[in-house]
Amino acid sequence: RVIVGADKITDVETEKLSAEIAKKIQDEMTYPGQVKITVIRETRAVSYAK
Repeated sequence: RVIVGADKITDVETEKLSAEIAKKIQDEMTYPGQVKITVIRETRAVSYAK
């Protein structure tokens, strides 16, 4: 799972990023089955009440 800030990357770029990570894992690692790569583009708003 990869979490990126919404201000750093576009929706289209998230698809490219997940494909690039999957390709790199496939080329460089040995693993049984599948590896699922999820890119989450999020905006957070945090407030505190005291």
